[in-house]
Amino acid sequence: QLHYTVQEEQEHGTFVGNIAEDLGLDITKLSARRFQTAPNSRSPYLELNLETGVLYVNEKIDREQICKQSPSCLLHLEVFLENPLELFRVEIEVLDINDNPPSFPEPDLTVEISESATPGTRFPLESAFDPDVGTNSLRTYEITPNSYFSLDVQTQGDGNRFAELVLDKPLDREQQAVHRYVLTAVDGGQPQQRTGTALLTIRVLDSNDNVPAFEQPVYTVSLPENSPPGTLVLQLNATDPDEGQNGEVIYSFSSHISARARELFGIAPRTGRLEVSGELDYEESSVYQVYVQAKDLGPNAVPAHCKVLVRVLDANDNAPEISFSTVKEAVSEAAAPGTVVALFSVSDRDSEENGQVQCELLQGDAPFRLKSSFKNYYTIVTEGPLDREQPGGDAYTLTVVARDRGEPPLSTSKSIQVRVSDVNDNAPRFSQPVYQVYVSENNVPGAYIYAVSATDRDQGANAQLAYSILESQIQGMSVFTYVSINSENGFLYALRSFDYEQLKEFSFQVEARDAGEEPQPLAGNATVNIVVVDQNDNAPAIVSPLPGRNGTPAREALPRGAEPGYLVSRVAAVDADDGENARLTYSIVRGNEASLFRMDWRTGELRTAR
Repeated sequence: QLHYTVQEEQEHGTFVGNIAEDLGLDITKLSARRFQTAPNSRSPYLELNLETGVLYVNEKIDREQICKQSPSCLLHLEVFLENPLELFRVEIEVLDINDNPPSFPEPDLTVEISESATPGTRFPLESAFDPDVGTNSLRTYEITPNSYFSLDVQTQGDGNRFAELVLDKPLDREQQAVHRYVLTAVDGGQPQQRTGTALLTIRVLDSNDNVPAFEQPVYTVSLPENSPPGTLVLQLNATDPDEGQNGEVIYSFSSHISARARELFGIAPRTGRLEVSGELDYEESSVYQVYVQAKDLGPNAVPAHCKVLVRVLDANDNAPEISFSTVKEAVSEAAAPGTVVALFSVSDRDSEENGQVQCELLQGDAPFRLKSSFKNYYTIVTEGPLDREQPGGDAYTLTVVARDRGEPPLSTSKSIQVRVSDVNDNAPRFSQPVYQVYVSENNVPGAYIYAVSATDRDQGANAQLAYSILESQIQGMSVFTYVSINSENGFLYALRSFDYEQLKEFSFQVEARDAGEEPQPLAGNATVNIVVVDQNDNAPAIVSPLPGRNGTPAREALPRGAEPGYLVSRVAAVDADDGENARLTYSIVRGNEASLFRMDWRTGELRTAR
């Protein structure tokens, strides 16, 4: 976390800090890593140069406008980079300058005092207001030097100062009925203080014997926030021993009660019942000071004053809020455990236990977990390996539940969708490791003979396959002279006419390679066995008896007295084909019109018939 300071009212372009340099980031890689600010932390007052990392003032900052009178004024900026995701929080403290003088609500103030008032009597004065804070805020009050009155400057519980007029010496109306002084409010700014003034007029009234008196000068009351209008805060009672109108007391707010207290509380003039009239909110303020005066209806009445300190008790009326600063569109399935996929913050406007928030991640079996970052910031990180190809592994719905510790507890939930992006971690697989392909001989060159197919569990380019045949030799010649393959669909084609009698079968390997690049292309292989199926394309050839020279018929000697069944010769033949195509039968075609011979159709034996 970085902390910068900048004074309010600075001009556009004022340098605040160099975030990239102070974080030790490589400026040349800011653009490639998409250096940026989280959307929910952007402010119109500040601008970040995403190329240099310099933070500067975009428009004038009026501290009093954005932070009122809060002791500290902080602007927060969240910046992050991708690849890998890194998150940083930048805190910018806006420093107050003494650009506002104290001012009174009215330029003329009037106080009425009975001439019978005794020295030491105090009279509250209208307070001045200075929107600056710290040393630049209102520090003291001064009055024109005189012998009758002095000022006692006191500090309220919220740090604001007010002045009480103290009577130092008895008054004599007949001698001087009106006193006029300049009341000055002074701040503590350095090197030069600012001041505001009002004309204070004091009217001296004829004596009114008795002044109303409250039971105590300060009351303390505790009240739950969200108390409805009309709720009793306190029943005030001021007594005046006089009779008639001189003893009849009227209640009202003192002149220096704050405007906000006037809106939130009301007092019944006749009864002194102080009650809620507005909407109390602990998150706005935890304490209010209500100044009440009681005054009789007699002539020259002098008011009595008391202070009611109203402490507002927090109720668990605000559910936690979840704000996601960044969510990665996708996380790689190769992401290492601990990879950040989302950053979010939680807040609760309540206080103490009502504002203490616990977070949990509802993810089922998803490999993610919550990790506390800084202050009320959390990150969602991967907890184990991701596998996009597993059922349901391509995307996860993660729900963050924020629950406070109030009674009863309040909770809020928000869900995000995390998509798992593919990496090339699955090699292609053929539908079977070995293909047995039967091809009839005498096929037409270029004819389709089979189709191999492979699948890849990855997606996109990682699953785009290209088929090929691996180099090998068949009978001393390249396999590429025998077969080819369509690289897109795996169709196999014969490049020559196969001859069973020359090559009965051969094998080669096909490969399916994906187009993945990260981390590298992957491939799978399968074996293709081509079995050439015999066709009856060869005629039998007689090998015995052999014909004579010049193709003359073969001659066999037959004894004149040969008996029927005498073996004349055995005809033997061969056939280059196979199977049924090579199974031979023998017969006499011609020359045996007289039926002198017979031939065994199975063995080829030629015998005499008679």
